[in-house]
Amino acid sequence: MAETLYKIVFDGQLRTGVDLQTAKFNLAQLFKSEPSAVEKLFSGKPIALKRGLPHSDALNYLSALSDAGVDARIESDPAITLSLEEIEEPKAYSEPVGAPAASPYAPPRAPVGTSLPEHSTLKVFSIQGRIGRVRYMAWSLVLVLMACVVGAICVGVMSVSLVGGGLLAAVGVVAFIVVSVQIGVQRLHDIGWSGWLLLLNLIPFVNSIFPMMITAMPGNHGANQYGPPPPPNTQTVKVLAWLWVLVLVLFLVAGFVGGFSTLQTELENSSVNYEQSQLYDDGADADTATQQSK
Repeated sequence: MAETLYKIVFDGQLRTGVDLQTAKFNLAQLFKSEPSAVEKLFSGKPIALKRGLPHSDALNYLSALSDAGVDARIESDPAITLSLEEIEEPKAYSEPVGAPAASPYAPPRAPVGTSLPEHSTLKVFSIQGRIGRVRYMAWSLVLVLMACVVGAICVGVMSVSLVGGGLLAAVGVVAFIVVSVQIGVQRLHDIGWSGWLLLLNLIPFVNSIFPMMITAMPGNHGANQYGPPPPPNTQTVKVLAWLWVLVLVLFLVAGFVGGFSTLQTELENSSVNYEQSQLYDDGADADTATQQSK
């Protein structure tokens, strides 16, 4: 009785929402090779990545490729479909002397799908890895709260020693900037962007829009060139993120109310000055009329 075998065929198609560089990076990890070594797989010509697979193994292999961001398909492989009568006792395999190096396009020897971790490891004090929008807001709130605590300590130290408080404040500012850059770079990595784009915060006007952009932009669902996706958000992270949104809303409302109050005060002062000038003009006109009548 013949056993139907299958092959995995790939012709360079990508899954929706996956960019080419990310797909190359994922396949390189899956095949345990360099990203440049998988370039030929994206030539547009059908390539059999794996042949002679039972249907269950073919489905597993196809699932791993789908997780890597590429769109492959299963086809029957009648050229190597075997019957029980054709199977011979396998001979012991011996590595031939002077055998060439394994092809970089050969499928992995490890079980399919085990080479890519499901989630990245969180590292706060690092520019490696990825964090999503919610975790970025939560970490930002914690960073701001820590800055407030350090600021209060600096004020207390300054009341005793101005130099000591100033040095402590300088160290706190440097630490705040460093950690802000680290979590900002990880947020950019989650979107699939280079961390160097954080320098856009140094450009006037752009620095008022770019932080909101990196907070609102969704990250890549699967792995990209910066690693696997971040782990799911915990309940604590979600609560901190919503608290950060509340803090931002309160700041905006306070700024709006303060600006409105300042504008109202300016208008009242202008009105008083105008009325006083009118009274002065009326008094001057009355004196002039009196002098002319005399």
